[in-house]
Amino acid sequence: MAMKRVLWLFSLVLLVPGLAMASNCEDLASLKLPDATITSAQSVAAGAVERAKDLPAFCRVAITSKPSSDSDIKIEVWLPASGWNGKFQAVGNGGWNGTIDQNALAGGVRRGYAVASTDQGHSGNGGPWMQSAERLIDFGYRATHEMTLKGKALVAAFYGNAPRLSYFTGCSAGGRQALKEAQRFPEDFDGIVAGAPALNTTGRAAFSMWIAQAQHKDEASFIPPTKFPAIHDAALQACDALDGVKDRVIENPRACAFDPKVLECRSTSLAAGNADEVSCLSPAQVETARTMYKPVVNSKSGKKIFPGLERGSEAGWTTFGSAQPFAIGQQMFQFMVFNNPNWDYKTLNFDGDWARVEGIEKGNINAMDPNLKPFFARGGKLIHYHGWADQQIPSGSSVDYYQTVLETMGGASKVQENYRMFMVPGMGHCGGGDGPSTFDMLTALEQWVEKGKAPEFIPASHVTNGQPDRTRILCAYPHVATYKGSGDPNDASNFVCK
Repeated sequence: MAMKRVLWLFSLVLLVPGLAMASNCEDLASLKLPDATITSAQSVAAGAVERAKDLPAFCRVAITSKPSSDSDIKIEVWLPASGWNGKFQAVGNGGWNGTIDQNALAGGVRRGYAVASTDQGHSGNGGPWMQSAERLIDFGYRATHEMTLKGKALVAAFYGNAPRLSYFTGCSAGGRQALKEAQRFPEDFDGIVAGAPALNTTGRAAFSMWIAQAQHKDEASFIPPTKFPAIHDAALQACDALDGVKDRVIENPRACAFDPKVLECRSTSLAAGNADEVSCLSPAQVETARTMYKPVVNSKSGKKIFPGLERGSEAGWTTFGSAQPFAIGQQMFQFMVFNNPNWDYKTLNFDGDWARVEGIEKGNINAMDPNLKPFFARGGKLIHYHGWADQQIPSGSSVDYYQTVLETMGGASKVQENYRMFMVPGMGHCGGGDGPSTFDMLTALEQWVEKGKAPEFIPASHVTNGQPDRTRILCAYPHVATYKGSGDPNDASNFVCK
């Protein structure tokens, strides 16, 4: 491994003319990088960042990378002026990307990392840029790889040494970036944290339209968001205690058989015009609620396009169930698929239109390749986590991916030394919810990569008003945290993984 790093640095010196240790931050502005321009290199004093006064001094470098004729990838690399831990961290972001995540950059610098972020080749949300084949490739995978190469080159130039280890961390779209790196560029990182990954981006967009069509099938089918808490409470009433602890968290939603029909209005008068004012559902609303849990399926091929939401996610259904369709999903069809900003989601045909979607996506965006053998072969470690109550990216997409990896790689025994997934009970999208949503996956990854300590469980806590009020353990899937039967159920020490 050490010899590979020496050879990598030597090849980098040959590849990048004038690559030598910079005498100061500003000298990096003259560094020549392939297909890229360093647009600024500035020293930032300790405490000078308004939103992060606790940051130590660092070197802030901005890069524009143009690996194709239509590329315009913005990258930032922050390099600690002192106390560098010898490692490189790349961070992902969310939605359609479109911004540099300065909060994540600040988090990396606090830990002593040289850290990089990219806008994935465009600014803002989904839009006309999605009509460019090259920019779709940039968004899909090329911008993340460019950020990694350029970031490592700057590390070598600034410190005189290549990073001894490299990590990627991201959630949501950042989780998709993370998996894409493991699948497509297995040499880029030694360890990866992929949180709630939008690994099936096109499927998630289809699901959001599936729910929008169900909600707006007719006036009677629409469930006012004010009713979602009542549906959530009913699901908890049915399944909260299945794990032996009543804590408003469904530990394992796959064991829950809650049917929203239990909320069906007994009086037709209640189910009519005054339904907003009560906690019951009309028969049409019951069917809409059931649809929330159902997968999108191509009726011609029988192929599942995307899984439904899990029991326990109902409190967050406003993401998909509001008066307007989920914007990220709608934008994909408006701009990437149909090139029509006025496209009507009610016209989407899940059978006839899906071949068009796949023909445009071409495997560039979705991160669903289950063959992780090259990443595993070089010793790469992957921690994948997802909240069971995720209201924006249904957690079944992660479970489905994990299962395809096991099937492809020969079973759990062939995978667990390099890849572990942690499902987080009660957690929403990348955080929040009634479950234990505060944890440190990067430290667990460092322990695994650097000390060979594979994570059997991850300590986690639920925080209220800045203070932890419950601790739990997150267990490596398919294990679940199981109450021992005695002791404080708010104390993690009274749980074991089974």
